[in-house]
Amino acid sequence: MNSIGDILRSFLTDYLPIQKGLRPSSVKSYRDVMRIYLQYAAQKTNCRITKLEPQHFSMEVIAGFLAWLEESRKCSIRTRNHRLAVLHCFCEYMAFRLPEFVGEAQRVAMIQSKRCSPPETFFLEQDEVNQVFQDLSAEKKDRHSLRDKAILLFMYNTGARVQEVADLKLNQVDVDALRVRLYGKGGKWRTCPLWKETAAVLRQLLADTDLQPGDPVFCSRKRHSLTRFGIYKIVRKYTKTVKKKRADGTSKAISPHVFRHTTAVHLVESGVEVNVIRAWLGHVSLETTNRYAEINMRMKEAALETCRPPISNVTSHADTRWRDDTDLLKWLSSL
Repeated sequence: MNSIGDILRSFLTDYLPIQKGLRPSSVKSYRDVMRIYLQYAAQKTNCRITKLEPQHFSMEVIAGFLAWLEESRKCSIRTRNHRLAVLHCFCEYMAFRLPEFVGEAQRVAMIQSKRCSPPETFFLEQDEVNQVFQDLSAEKKDRHSLRDKAILLFMYNTGARVQEVADLKLNQVDVDALRVRLYGKGGKWRTCPLWKETAAVLRQLLADTDLQPGDPVFCSRKRHSLTRFGIYKIVRKYTKTVKKKRADGTSKAISPHVFRHTTAVHLVESGVEVNVIRAWLGHVSLETTNRYAEINMRMKEAALETCRPPISNVTSHADTRWRDDTDLLKWLSSL
């Protein structure tokens, strides 16, 4: 029961989803990385996949795999680092199952991630958000336009991940208490407040339906739970007029995650304490939340206004009441 096949099966069906609490989409991501690696290792070592053994997960083979990703498949450094993180996790798990593999797993752990610039973060300005909801209000009034409005308003209100929105069940929403419980990454629950406007739209959406507590809130025409891809299409439909550019000048499509970034940035601008935002969005690390303050140019410009360069004719202090104090000025002149 300690063959590569058995270990990999246990890794994907027990360790990741049950012990680590990864979501199905994350498990699929790990599975895809292992599939690519198994194909590479089999071809590189001239061995059938069914004949692979623990020695095919050596430091040398994995290092060659990472180089192949960058050179042959033209993967980015960020993608390369993700593949390496998956292999680190699998080798550590295999060392737990096979103690004789511990030494090689330690060598694999020595392979470092490459440094790369953080990904660009896009968010909507307040006027762009207003325009999106104005365009939505102009749509023909039916149940599906109401559902679409509820989805966009809910995402902007809560900053929920797209999978959290797709998985939302009726028993997680309390429109009377103005709150919702979200099931996020790592199997963690968090509670977010709802605006009265959001609760009103959700109440209207769920009013004339015979739903059970475990039924999804956002459904397709056939009453099936929307997928994250279906939600992505809805977001694209109502954000066609919003134009965003990457650093290289290419156009950036608005995705559901852009709404999550938008919520975070607008909370920062409103002066909400960063730890509250971290809990609101379900971030594990405070560093993840701090980047929203970093990208906010309006707050930087406001901070810049509180100080001036020495060569400026304007005082470098925001509070200039001392300039109007006659007694103080006379005393300074007498020195």
